[in-house]
Amino acid sequence: MQVTLLQHTSLTVCASAIRTCWQSFDKSDEGGQKDRDLIDRVGNKFKHASTLEHLVYTFYIQGISRALLQELSRHRLASPSVKSTRYTLKELKAEEPFTCNETARAEKYLVFTGDARVDAMSIQALENVRLVLNEGIGNDKAKYCLPESYKTELTWTINARSLQNFLTLRSNKSALWEIQNLARALYAALPQDHQYLFSVEEPQ
Repeated sequence: MQVTLLQHTSLTVCASAIRTCWQSFDKSDEGGQKDRDLIDRVGNKFKHASTLEHLVYTFYIQGISRALLQELSRHRLASPSVKSTRYTLKELKAEEPFTCNETARAEKYLVFTGDARVDAMSIQALENVRLVLNEGIGNDKAKYCLPESYKTELTWTINARSLQNFLTLRSNKSALWEIQNLARALYAALPQDHQYLFSVEEPQ
């Protein structure tokens, strides 16, 4: 899994939005500690969290499973643009046959769980997709054979209020192990001067 922050809103935009409410622009220190404290106080302590929606982050997320992608779809106010299986399965079609112990070669396409039986069955499913593609079945139907472990990638845009909710829920030990890893990777990718607005649970 790899997470890259492509762009983010400056904290000064959020501070300015908050100061719009009280017309307190003269008290700004242009993104300094006073503005940072204001964002935390109003957005978090006073629960006026709609002001945090002015902070927006766009991430490029690579090497996650379709199982995790399904989990991401449950989160509102986030915009995903996902790698299309309709147009990209040709890379799998060109591969040599896979055997169930070929983890090194299959890892290009699959997220492995560490459970040998599950991972072997994922490779078998991958080989089934390859066979179907080479029998001339189109991508639109062949993709129904894809295992949940099949890797994908996406560009994902989310505002700070929604990201707070995501990180709180998905870094929790009860969340899917892969999405816990994603939550921590997203947090680590944030600019350091933004991280104080968020929290993640440490792995157990």
